[in-house]
Amino acid sequence: RCWGSAFSGAQGSPSGGPWCVGGGLASACSGKFMPITQWLYFDALECLPEDSKEALTEEQCRPRNSRYDGQIAVFGADLQAKLGQQKYFLVGAGAIGCELLKNFALLGLACGDGGEVTVTDMDTIEKSNLNRQFLFRPWDVTKMKSDTAAAAVRQMNPNIHITSHQDRVGPDTERVYDDDFFEGLDGVANALDNVDARMYMDRRCVYYRKPLLESGTLGTKGNVQVVIPFLTESYSSSQDPPEKSIPICTLKNFPNAIEHTLQWARDEFEGLFKQPAESVNQYISDPKFMERTLKLPGTQPLEVLEAVNKSLVSERPRSWADCVGWACRHWHCQYSNNIRQLLHNFPPHQKTNSGTLFWSGPKRCPHPLTFDDSNPLHMDYIVAAANLFAQTYGITGTRDVGAVAELLHQVQVPEFTPKSGVRIHISDQELQNANASVDDSRLEELKSSLPNPEDLQSFRMYPIDFEKDDDTNFHMDFIVAASNLRAENYDIPPADRHKSKLIAGKIIPAIATTTAAVVGLVCLELYKVVQGHKRLESYKNGFLNLALPFFGFSEPIACPRNKYYDIEWTLWDRFEVQGVQPSGEEMTLRQFLAYFKSEHRLEITMLSQGVSMLYSFFMPPTKLRERHDQPMTEIVTKVSKKKIGRHVKALVFELCCNDDSECDIEVPYVRYTIR
Repeated sequence: RCWGSAFSGAQGSPSGGPWCVGGGLASACSGKFMPITQWLYFDALECLPEDSKEALTEEQCRPRNSRYDGQIAVFGADLQAKLGQQKYFLVGAGAIGCELLKNFALLGLACGDGGEVTVTDMDTIEKSNLNRQFLFRPWDVTKMKSDTAAAAVRQMNPNIHITSHQDRVGPDTERVYDDDFFEGLDGVANALDNVDARMYMDRRCVYYRKPLLESGTLGTKGNVQVVIPFLTESYSSSQDPPEKSIPICTLKNFPNAIEHTLQWARDEFEGLFKQPAESVNQYISDPKFMERTLKLPGTQPLEVLEAVNKSLVSERPRSWADCVGWACRHWHCQYSNNIRQLLHNFPPHQKTNSGTLFWSGPKRCPHPLTFDDSNPLHMDYIVAAANLFAQTYGITGTRDVGAVAELLHQVQVPEFTPKSGVRIHISDQELQNANASVDDSRLEELKSSLPNPEDLQSFRMYPIDFEKDDDTNFHMDFIVAASNLRAENYDIPPADRHKSKLIAGKIIPAIATTTAAVVGLVCLELYKVVQGHKRLESYKNGFLNLALPFFGFSEPIACPRNKYYDIEWTLWDRFEVQGVQPSGEEMTLRQFLAYFKSEHRLEITMLSQGVSMLYSFFMPPTKLRERHDQPMTEIVTKVSKKKIGRHVKALVFELCCNDDSECDIEVPYVRYTIR
């Protein structure tokens, strides 16, 4: 209530208002909130002009009879004009992306001459998006997010200049988002849902020296980070601590919570229906697959080749009946045979060296299951597993439980007898030590047993990517059944489909008020970026948790400074080298090395481009003589075995250098211009 009353009269902060008013309204309507028994004080005075010489006059702030008069009253007409001329790239049109686009339209961003917002998102709208992505309506389901969001904000502000794309950002779309595209931008706003894409966009913004507005939400938590060229560190400069993972041995042998069995079921899904199919396709199509696989660490080569052997030889199905038989045998292996082997190694009443029961504390003593085709859970597993297994081979299955039960009567399951000498690891350290040794004879046996890839050119498998939101694809059917059967093994209370989807899909409910709060803070930083604030203390990174409630703000961390000789540099600096002269003549490797020696007093000891080593001091003399007088682009093309695209204006080289005293020193990268 106090938030709503505190901000109800505000006119000059259209971006900051929703995060307060929205939170207050949701609290008042739902009654689900931590009461605030005091006034919440919040200001953003840093958004005003930094320099007193730029103090706003009455003339600049007078009403213009426009929709932006409230904003003009606070920031002046000049800033409003600047906002209209901005060119921004918005990556993502999900929850944060929709809220940003809405605020951009209300602020007047890219609504003037020369302004433009480019938004990209390769996803389509799903029904589950509608509760938090407010630019979408039920009739928009299955449409592209970027197109629909752009159309919605045009209705809010017909003056906005917006272009929608459906491209994923990454190296494969650098022909679309090339040098010309980035050089024409004023800034980038991320609305992404994964760290890899965030780090990629961060690298692009550092390279092109563009401001980046980064934000994210997780339930009631949210954060905002502003990245300013030559002033702050980048997004990738610091990382969150890694999340705690469940020990492997707990998953494999000693689960004690439904979270453990669900994670085990997810691992089963990947290990049965995705990874083997991918490995088989690589084995058939990639001549270097075997060479690359044998170089993998530990027991990974054995695991990969075992999976390929099973998929192509010992477990390859020829019909739907074979798939049902495989599912039945796999059921017995996982929920009966493996448990009986575990109890053979560690009987229920076994004691440790200290005299305590082995099956005590977090270790639950399991019991094997007996297959019963009248048990719905057992049949759920068989139907889902058989259909998914069939899909990986392109075989048509069926949902008819009765038909599957008929086929089960024809399946012969071998009698299982526990074996002596089978080692079961009880700790991750023990497992890690065991993985250090490889059974070379088994490896050779597997290599010789695999069919010739040339005889399989017409064959391929179909890896399955887990998709939790499609109830018709058997994915969640398998996860729920596999998890609850294992839970039954260990007397763990089962989870229904809804809870299983939340845990297995790692779903944390998205909350619209968190998104509104975070985007309001992003837009406050946008005001500062557009004005060109120069002082670090003017910018604020924000952190909030609406459940506590907690709101914290800090100055961004300054970009770390490095030094070689008396020259200071940061991650925003680089060496600029004009590789190709107007005459068309290009610098050779010899000239490149000499340039750095004469101009920068640096002796290059290693030179690389991406993962390609172009030069090193330990390179064989014959190879060195061959490359010395070759143009740099020719060396790059030859070593990387890739052509340089016509859209590429410059190459990035990484250097290892010695100074005059032959000490290793850290130096910036090189931007080598070729066009």
